[in-house]
Amino acid sequence: MAGPAGATRITAWLRLTPTQADTVPLSHFETVLLDVDGTLLDSNAAHADAWAHGFQSHGLTVNPRALRRSIGMSDDKLLRAVAQVGESSALGRGVVARKRRVFAMLLPGLSPTRGARALLEHLGRRGLDLVVATAAPDQEVRAALQRAGVADLLRAPLPVADDMEAATDRRDVIAAALERCGARPDTTVMVTDTPHDIEAAARAGVRAVALRCGGFWKDSDLRHAIAIYDHPGALLEQWRGEQT
Repeated sequence: MAGPAGATRITAWLRLTPTQADTVPLSHFETVLLDVDGTLLDSNAAHADAWAHGFQSHGLTVNPRALRRSIGMSDDKLLRAVAQVGESSALGRGVVARKRRVFAMLLPGLSPTRGARALLEHLGRRGLDLVVATAAPDQEVRAALQRAGVADLLRAPLPVADDMEAATDRRDVIAAALERCGARPDTTVMVTDTPHDIEAAARAGVRAVALRCGGFWKDSDLRHAIAIYDHPGALLEQWRGEQT
């Protein structure tokens, strides 16, 4: 079913009916969990390039399509999914270190996604708590938020990656973020561009809104979101329209 301004409604999330999915207004939520890469910053291609350099520099050949579709996973999951390498191994540590160096060099040339700052400004004015939820290293997240031009609009990035590494049960990023900020799943929404985050949000009982601007996934990959929009600006148009 077509929605406003570049939106497609998806109604398969947690057995929501079309009516239920279409009537979850922004006013229902108190907290917005935000992915960064591909959602607020157009950085997925740079991450894929950096990973490719990391693997190549250690003599590993990986499938480019599989690598692109794994962007958004935590380092340990991506290494295993793409190259069957453990993060704690010497090879895994070397690949990750090289990847991070290359991405740091690419970061200054990246741009915000369309409407990223305007969306966050609107959400802030509406009184919602804006929280970063990512498995990326804290220093990298801070640099990415600066590059996206939204660092001043968000809570200090939560060290979710550190929490996950310390946990024996390898908690999902979403569950760790909820715990750290004290948010309730039923009044929280996740904004992301990856199916990995959408699945993690569902496991935590959190609704997710998907954005196409990540560039690596089809709508069918994002089908468990309650709605799909082209970019943050299109989502902003929908949520602004609720006030009229």
